[in-house]
Amino acid sequence: MTFEWVVLRNSAAGPSAIPEARVAEALQRHGVRATIESPDDRDGMRRTACDAVERGRPIALVGGDGTISTVVDALAHRGIVDEAVVGVLPAGTGCDLIRTFGIPQSIEDAARHLGTPNTYRIDVGRLEGEWGLRHFVNVANSGLAAAVVEKSTHLPRKLGSARYLVAVASAAPAFKACDVELSTPQRTHRQHALAMIAANGQFFGGGWNVAPKALLVDGELDTQLIDLPKSAIPRMLPKLMRGMHLPHPGIRRRSIGAFTFTPELEWPVEVDGDLIGHGAFRASMLPTALELKI
Repeated sequence: MTFEWVVLRNSAAGPSAIPEARVAEALQRHGVRATIESPDDRDGMRRTACDAVERGRPIALVGGDGTISTVVDALAHRGIVDEAVVGVLPAGTGCDLIRTFGIPQSIEDAARHLGTPNTYRIDVGRLEGEWGLRHFVNVANSGLAAAVVEKSTHLPRKLGSARYLVAVASAAPAFKACDVELSTPQRTHRQHALAMIAANGQFFGGGWNVAPKALLVDGELDTQLIDLPKSAIPRMLPKLMRGMHLPHPGIRRRSIGAFTFTPELEWPVEVDGDLIGHGAFRASMLPTALELKI
């Protein structure tokens, strides 16, 4: 299968904007046929992506997980996500979705994948809350994990993935744990928690292997309720990064296809690096909804 791509360049992704000439050179080096477009803003990315898919064109996104998530959300709202072929040229602060597939974290090396015939259908997550409906591809977080992402957005982009470590130290002291409720059609679980993770992919935070057992094709989210004293966070971080934290008694993990999550406090909620609201939400899946170029 030979593709002629519409490449959408997010000029706001990453520590600094990736020049269009660099993107063009990477594509030409691997003989990838493409038209490059640089929409002015997020709405432009969403609109241009939907227009390309409706014309039957595959799209490649120059950006990170936030860029992918924004575009997939637009495609899902338009009802055409299952018609799309989406490739990724990593340029964001964190482009973790493609780490599961071993795709390189540089545009020059990743462009080679656009010239191969390989695609892979993956699940798409859905969160519904007071903010409305938001689709995502990699991970949703609530509690301290979301507060860290929120804090990181105010740090200099030049820090790259190190922003998350700085944000942990900044967000943790003031953040309040609380009682939470996670309800499925079969049962309701209540406990005290500091954070809640609902992962589709295995990596986030710039390469942290936080959900090593997550699968992108099982129709479920890999959920983790984390109940730790804040004093334990520095010792736990190295394990979180390497995916070695799951045996800890303060981590309760389940794979769930649909659930409602209700924290006692108005915890922040984020998906793929974007803060979307606060409080309770309902989560579900669109199984194998997106054809990802690998």
